[in-house]
Amino acid sequence: MSANRPVYLKLRDQIAAAIIDGIYPEGAMLPSVRALAAEQGANPLTVAKAYQQFQNDGLVEVQRGVGMYVVRGAAERLRSAERAAFLRDEWPEIRSRMARLGLDPADLAVTP
Repeated sequence: MSANRPVYLKLRDQIAAAIIDGIYPEGAMLPSVRALAAEQGANPLTVAKAYQQFQNDGLVEVQRGVGMYVVRGAAERLRSAERAAFLRDEWPEIRSRMARLGLDPADLAVTP
């Protein structure tokens, strides 16, 4: 599934994870389009498209000539959206696989 996703969505996921993880905290400036493109080996237009998604979603604020900044509450909004997507898209398959394997959620808390 992930292999079929467009590159800009993969980049968006990486940036979202970095915001959630605090690598880019509220008020922090994101790397420039060119800098991130060079770091990721991606086309700058692809990075710009990923950034545009954050702007459209109100998660970043652009200061012309300065840069793009993470807005207040962005990490929590992203975490909430990621949680909902996980429960909707991934958890049902994981739960089914656990049932097939006879795994109980309590089994997962045990360290080997």
